[in-house]
Amino acid sequence: MTELLCSPKIKPEHLARRAIVYLRQSSDKQVRQNLESQRLQYEVAERIRSLGWRDVEIIDSDLGSSAGMASARREGFERVISSVALGEVGIVGSRDASRLSRTDKDWCRLLEVCQIFGTLIADEQQIYDLNYLDDQLVLGIKGTLSVVELKVLRQRMHAGQESKARRGEMFKRLPVGYFLDPMGKVALHPDQRVREAIQLVFLKFRERWSARQVFLWFRDHDIELPANAIRGTGLVWKVPTQALVRDILVNPFYAGAYVWGRRPVETILVDGQLKKRQTAYRRAENCRVFIRDHHEGYIDWATYEENQRIMRRNSVNWQGDESMAAIRVGQGLLVGLLRCGHCGRKLHVRYWGARGTHARYLCKGEFADGGRYCIGFGSASVDRRLSKEVLQVISPLGVDASLRALEELSVGDAAQRIALISKLEQLEYEARKAFEQYDSVDARNRLAAGELERRWNEKLEKIARTKQKLSELNEKRYALSSEEEAHIRAMGDNFSSVWESEQCPPELKKMIFRTVLEEIIVRSDEATGTLHLTVHWKGGVHTQLEMQRPRSAAECATPMEALDIIRRMAVRHGDDQIASVLNRLGYSTGKGKRWNQIRVATARRNHSIAGQNRALPDPDRVSLNEAARICGVSHRSIERLVEAGLLEREQVTPRAPWQIRRADIDTEPIRSIIDRLRRTGKLVLQGGCTENQTILFTENKGDDNAGHHE
Repeated sequence: MTELLCSPKIKPEHLARRAIVYLRQSSDKQVRQNLESQRLQYEVAERIRSLGWRDVEIIDSDLGSSAGMASARREGFERVISSVALGEVGIVGSRDASRLSRTDKDWCRLLEVCQIFGTLIADEQQIYDLNYLDDQLVLGIKGTLSVVELKVLRQRMHAGQESKARRGEMFKRLPVGYFLDPMGKVALHPDQRVREAIQLVFLKFRERWSARQVFLWFRDHDIELPANAIRGTGLVWKVPTQALVRDILVNPFYAGAYVWGRRPVETILVDGQLKKRQTAYRRAENCRVFIRDHHEGYIDWATYEENQRIMRRNSVNWQGDESMAAIRVGQGLLVGLLRCGHCGRKLHVRYWGARGTHARYLCKGEFADGGRYCIGFGSASVDRRLSKEVLQVISPLGVDASLRALEELSVGDAAQRIALISKLEQLEYEARKAFEQYDSVDARNRLAAGELERRWNEKLEKIARTKQKLSELNEKRYALSSEEEAHIRAMGDNFSSVWESEQCPPELKKMIFRTVLEEIIVRSDEATGTLHLTVHWKGGVHTQLEMQRPRSAAECATPMEALDIIRRMAVRHGDDQIASVLNRLGYSTGKGKRWNQIRVATARRNHSIAGQNRALPDPDRVSLNEAARICGVSHRSIERLVEAGLLEREQVTPRAPWQIRRADIDTEPIRSIIDRLRRTGKLVLQGGCTENQTILFTENKGDDNAGHHE
């Protein structure tokens, strides 16, 4: 210190400016625990004051910030550089060179600025003036040693960690469900509730095939899972998040494998700055350390690999997989299973129609590059054909399925009940423990007794709520009658009827398809209009199928002539009359079916044609039937009047109902001809009379219908 006080490098112009003392520690943990190091760094300020500076600024905003390569920006260090560059600083003090910088870039920048503006640098041993060559050399060596020291320490630390990891003994924190026994070996957690909760996650995933669906089940049933506390070593029970469920499912540790280095850190250049980031999770086999069968697992390795394949297939990642293969709501049953036999791509599903429920399978081909789709066809007929093939395989297993259904219905939601029972047992233990603590305290010490009583009451309230949930769950249990059991067994004997039932959801059918089918290769023969399907079953068996290619929407469109008739008739006539006329004229629907009232209404709706189910009443016009009834004659009499040109009629299209004006019936000579016909029984047209005329009166009502045609 005496040597520092007598240093000839300190000049009045240095003392006229302020002094800066810079503090830094590399991590938050060091800030919390290495308090002695902080104290020694703060003491540098007293040493600077003893050298003659009165204005001393302490910059400690970088406590907890690393100074290594690709670390976060240090605001405190930037303040030091800026103040020196403004010529406001006479000396920069720090306990040692490593506090100022751990990289050559920052160290050289500080030395360059201090040399230009004549700023001194002080550490615990000496004061340095950058105008002296010896001081530059010494500071350069100290800066280099600081950089090398960091690299050597990091290499030693990583080497020690990797060596311990290769023995399978490197643990920062064990996953939930495991603990270290007294011999330092990994073992399953001794708490039965913890083990059952972890096993329930894997059980529900095998049932639902989706991490999100597992999360939704736990959330909807209010079932808790254990999780590591953010601070401390205990476990906390909570309704899981989707991230927690996924972490359990993807962690190979639960399959008995030890891995190290799953997310290595890489240094990248972002906007001209080096930054560190963790890479994506590697597969267990690609990690730096992979030890299979390291400890006892909750599932075996084969089950873990199958779970990962299901989750990768569920991922909506268009770069990784060209098809969305997760089981979602929709009518397309073969989503994710179809592959184009021409280009090798997976087929996608698109939904069309007014309600967006008609599925269509498409191979995008060169469409993204301005080309055309490779294959496209409707799903209905293809799904039915594949369903028929699958039913032939699984129908013999229908009886086993019905027995399994009986078993599940009899036990109810056993998983939820077991979880609640385990939770109740733990709460009762905690309540007894809380009561013992409350009972042992002196009742006169109300400060302690009141808090312990509150904790005891909280446990009792949780016990009451859990018992209430168990009671509600038991009330929902339903005992099957003998008739219901017989009905379920009958469903197993006739599995095809269950498959075709509206109560069988598409999601269940999709799950069955993915259980028995590996993939379906589809080719289209444009010349013959057929589809060639190669079905790859689980286990390696292949089946060749051939079927007519489903026609596209353009090929199944309603004929334009039929649409023209519908458009002209819909103004006055009903859908039932339009269907009758179309069938008489020989027209059929786009799919080759006969017309009926519903199909006419559908065609009108699809083409935005206004109309009505039944003909609208018209006070000014009557049909052929109504005209004959009003005049009291037969249909043929009215037809003869029309043929002679005496009575006008309107007809939208051939074979359509006639429309006759009421006013025309009451005009002459129509009224006279009809009156004479009723008196004489003979139809005498204008300009002559008929010979051998038959009786045309309407006494015989049956004859009136003989000539009816509309």
